[in-house]
Amino acid sequence: MVFKRLLGSLGVGGPTVDTVLDPGPVLPGGTLSGQVHLKGGDRDVTIEHIGLELVAHVEAEHDDGEAEGTVVFDRFGAGGSFRLAAGELRSVPFGLTVPWETPITELHGQSLGIVLGVRTDLAVAGAKDKGDIDPLAVRPLPAQEAVLEALGQLGFGFRSADLELGRIGGTGQQLPFYQEIELSPSAQYAHQVNEIELTFLAGPGGLEVVLEADKRGGFFSGGHDAVNRFTVGHHGVEHVDWNAEVDSWIRSLVEHRASYGHGSYDHGAHGHVPHPGGHYGHGDPYAGHGSTAHKDAHGHGDGHGHRSGPGMGTAIAAGAAGVAVGVVGGMVAAEVVDEVGDFFEGDDEDDGDDD
Repeated sequence: MVFKRLLGSLGVGGPTVDTVLDPGPVLPGGTLSGQVHLKGGDRDVTIEHIGLELVAHVEAEHDDGEAEGTVVFDRFGAGGSFRLAAGELRSVPFGLTVPWETPITELHGQSLGIVLGVRTDLAVAGAKDKGDIDPLAVRPLPAQEAVLEALGQLGFGFRSADLELGRIGGTGQQLPFYQEIELSPSAQYAHQVNEIELTFLAGPGGLEVVLEADKRGGFFSGGHDAVNRFTVGHHGVEHVDWNAEVDSWIRSLVEHRASYGHGSYDHGAHGHVPHPGGHYGHGDPYAGHGSTAHKDAHGHGDGHGHRSGPGMGTAIAAGAAGVAVGVVGGMVAAEVVDEVGDFFEGDDEDDGDDD
């Protein structure tokens, strides 16, 4: 076992730590397990606290453009209050539940370009230091995968995915950022929209799907965005015709947008939200009929859906494979590698989160 030496306040000769995650991606709302391996230094010490942080590489828009940084989106205690002898080897197992809104990093084993990690926080005799960041892989929930597959079968293509700092008003969003998956339109809608942006907001009771379509501007008018939200349940995914439902979502999105004037946001219709395979409990934020807002736009819709055969998984595989061999969403492979390298090797001084 190769141990990672802690730097900074613990100093040379202090204990070293290596956090090893169990193999395979986790699900949003699922359990992340692994072990923290400790090795004593040149003297006996008291391990006061072992903590784990879930971190994400996010983008933030501001007046001067965009900035990028690291955000801690959850913290967990993994143990502590024990004596670690000089040279002693000790392993501390852990199991933690990741937030339901944890972004998807891969689909069918293909990376989406989203960078998440697990960072170990060790406190020894009053000194506190952070270890390296270990990459975290997250695969989609069945309903999320079904929606992506349906979009692929309907002819939408994967462009890119990123994490945006901010909140989508009127939703049940819990994290300080949200994931946007950018898709190229199918041939049917290519003359009406430039792209579709998809955001999943998962919770224990179901899944909010926020769709945004930018409108192609005419010769005398600029384009504008249209937004709708659709809600589905986690159960009965296999019994729904997702292609038909997702197609109805897109048609509703485009029609709602077309019914409003140029240069303004679309305010979608409000309606009943069916939940295939089950019902939400009282007080569940995913059960209501209220409005939603995404980038200051409001919309609400209804729906459920089903998939069969390869769809967005194939599109993602083709597009995401481009990260390794060429270009995806205008970003060349070298730039992606540099960003990931900076995140996992040198981004532990300022995580954008004050204690």
